[in-house]
Amino acid sequence: MNYKTCFHLLLALFIPCFVLCMAMTVRNLNSDQFALLEFKDRIGGPQIVLADNWTASTSVCNWIGVSCGILHKRVIALNLTSMNLRGTIPPHLGNLSFLLSLDLSSNHFYGHLPKELGHLHRLRILQLSYNRLNGEIPSWLGNLQRVRRLEMKNNNFTGTIPETLVNMSNLEILNLGFNQLSGQIPSSIFNSTTLEGIELFNNKLEGNLPPITNAPKLEILALWGNKLRGNIPNSISNASMLKILDLEDNLFSGPIPKTLGNLRHLEWFRIMNNNLITGSATDHEWSFLSSLTNCKNLKTIGVSGNPLSGVLPTYIGNLSKSLQYFYASNCELQGIIPMEIGNITNLLLLQLRHNKLSGFIPASIGGLRNLQALDLSSNKLGGHILESLCDLERLYEMYLGLNKLHGSIPSCLGNITSLRYLYLNSNKLSSTIPSTLWNLKDILEIDLSSNHLQNSHAIDVGNLRSLLKLNLSRNLLSGDILSSFGGLQTLVSLDLSNNILHGYIPKSFDGLISLEFLDLCNNNLSGVIPKSLEKLLYLKYFNVSFNRLEGEIPSKGCFSNFSSTSFMKNYALCGPPRLLVPPCKNDIHKNSQMIILHAFRYGLPTIGIVVVLIVLTIMYKRCRRRSTSLPIKDDLLSLITPRRISHAELSRATNGFEESNMLGSGSFGYVYKGRLSDGMEVAIKVITCCSSVDFKALVLAYMSNGNLEKWLHSENCFLDIIQRVDIMIDVAVAIEHLHNGHPTPIIHCDIKPSNILLDEDMVAHVGDCGVAKLLGEGEVMKQTMTLATIGYIAPEFGSVGIVSIKSDIYSYGIVLIETFTKKKPTDNVFVEEESIRHWMERSLPKGAIEIADVDLLRREDEYIVVKANCISSIMELALNCSAELPEERKDMKDVVVELKKIKQRLLNNIQHF
Repeated sequence: MNYKTCFHLLLALFIPCFVLCMAMTVRNLNSDQFALLEFKDRIGGPQIVLADNWTASTSVCNWIGVSCGILHKRVIALNLTSMNLRGTIPPHLGNLSFLLSLDLSSNHFYGHLPKELGHLHRLRILQLSYNRLNGEIPSWLGNLQRVRRLEMKNNNFTGTIPETLVNMSNLEILNLGFNQLSGQIPSSIFNSTTLEGIELFNNKLEGNLPPITNAPKLEILALWGNKLRGNIPNSISNASMLKILDLEDNLFSGPIPKTLGNLRHLEWFRIMNNNLITGSATDHEWSFLSSLTNCKNLKTIGVSGNPLSGVLPTYIGNLSKSLQYFYASNCELQGIIPMEIGNITNLLLLQLRHNKLSGFIPASIGGLRNLQALDLSSNKLGGHILESLCDLERLYEMYLGLNKLHGSIPSCLGNITSLRYLYLNSNKLSSTIPSTLWNLKDILEIDLSSNHLQNSHAIDVGNLRSLLKLNLSRNLLSGDILSSFGGLQTLVSLDLSNNILHGYIPKSFDGLISLEFLDLCNNNLSGVIPKSLEKLLYLKYFNVSFNRLEGEIPSKGCFSNFSSTSFMKNYALCGPPRLLVPPCKNDIHKNSQMIILHAFRYGLPTIGIVVVLIVLTIMYKRCRRRSTSLPIKDDLLSLITPRRISHAELSRATNGFEESNMLGSGSFGYVYKGRLSDGMEVAIKVITCCSSVDFKALVLAYMSNGNLEKWLHSENCFLDIIQRVDIMIDVAVAIEHLHNGHPTPIIHCDIKPSNILLDEDMVAHVGDCGVAKLLGEGEVMKQTMTLATIGYIAPEFGSVGIVSIKSDIYSYGIVLIETFTKKKPTDNVFVEEESIRHWMERSLPKGAIEIADVDLLRREDEYIVVKANCISSIMELALNCSAELPEERKDMKDVVVELKKIKQRLLNNIQHF
């Protein structure tokens, strides 16, 4: 056969085959087009880009998001990420048989995965993250044996991780984070020679972490945010290429493995918020840090929120020079901060807050020239704030609050122009606030509260144009408030309370257009409240109480939402009755008005004192003539109405004083619940203390929430820490009013939880003054035969019957202990040798967790340290109130001030936390 014959024969065979192949390609290409058109028909979304582009008149290979093979022109990749598509994934995608990559991430797809996707046997990449897909993770994923990247994070998948994933023998990245997966992690996952990243974070996975038997390529292990428990296995060191190990927010316990040093490539180590310990009971140093010194690439160490205890070792300075982030807050750390910490020269963040560190801030920290965040707050650090800290030229955040620092604030802090957050609150700092701080024009938050700071001249914050929060409360600041404050248009929170500022509230405050919180209480401010403040649209909290303000309270805008507590204890404010101030009189003769105002201000108190003395004298003489004494007003609650109410009406209100309506019995009679003819609920106490045949009763406000006794000792009742603090502040204010609010001091004589009544708003009222005593002119104590309640009686009252206002303060101190420990002074554990006070004095140094009501302090509470500090402060106050000798007890006025300070610190710290 010659050459030409052969050529024609081959040509005859090739042309039909070529035509046949071309026909098959076109047919297959048409099937790809059909599958994608079906997909388009099932999805929507705003401004969908596929509508005009994916059409039958154009080649599928030219469509947006579609890639085809060079030779066979089949669809090999579909990439539609971040196109705002929504709908379900249709089964037709399973017909794209040449597909190598499917990426539908960052859209709004929902529903289950169609099982037809299991037919894509050539698939290498399956990326479905950031959608709303749900249902169980399908087991058919194991059929996709060529897939190298399986990423389905940030969906709503449920169920367990299927064991069939072990069949994906080429899998390099497995990311199922941010789903609702439960159950245990299959151990087969950790026996893979190909896996480089396992990311199962933020699910509901439980059980122990399986041992890592064979993971030579594993670089990422991110399991944070689950419920995994047990020990971290020593076999973790078998993953010798590991770079990221993140196990935070789980329930791991036991020691931190000392084999971590074998992970020579480790860069990211986070085990925060578990129950891990350092090692044996005798291991007082953090020895696991010693092993981490072998990890020369380490950039992040996070161990916060573990009960590690112990002290920081000096070899912390041997950690990698590449270390940038060191988190060790809330670890029960003790001892000092070693000087060697200054060796970690590339550190960007150092966080040691909420520990028990003592000693001084080491000067070597000033050598960390790259440091951007320094948080040493809530410790026991003392000494001065060193000027070496001013060398931290890149510092963005400085938190040194809640320590025992003293001395002055270095003026050079004003040179750290990068500073945005400065917290020096709750220390013992004194002297003047350096004016250089007001040069930090880009700072966002400043908190210098609860110190002993003064100002040599008025505070000028006019340059702080970015300021969001300024807290200078509870200091010794004096002088006027400058109008330059009004230029702080970004300011959200301003607290100047509890100082000795005077002058007027600047009208320029109406320029604080972003303000939400304004507290000016407990100063010496005078004049009027500027009406222009009604323009502050976002103001939610406003307090000018305990000042010398006068005039009409603004009523429009934000002021329609403020209560009487915002304005109480001022000279001559007037306004609507709901604010508990006198009504304003619209008198056009202003001079006459001022004369009348001054007459009311200075004349009425004198007249009132005289009238009260006359009334008390008459009452005293009348009771003497009747051979007995009338009771003092039964409690601090106002009478429902000043009118007389007949016996018949009271009888009807109580169904004839039926026993079912009895609320209880007080010191001098029975108390009944009743409803008057106008529908008002009242408490009616029938009085039996005077020897008169006339029926007498007190009609009082009905306290719908019962008494403190019920809320402390009933199984179905619970008070949180804020409620308990508020109640004890209310009680302290009431007792202080008894002691100091009248010309003749009144001693209650029976302060106890059952006499502390709670209204519908859980505001506390001191009731049952049936055994109260009036002190005569010049008297500071009185002898009585009246018996109060065992356990709450002051020593001098119980032994020789001597009572004074200091007796009430003793009882209050015991109630304060009971309120936060839930222990009664009459409990069987307290015998004569050890009273509840002695027990508190002995136990308090061990920490609040040992003494507090177990329902108040739980280890899983994120605010446990803040709450513990609050309770410790309150218990110290309780011990001062209940001192054995009357002269050593605090005055009630000081108790009120101290409790309010403690509450404010608690709120500030929770907000900061």
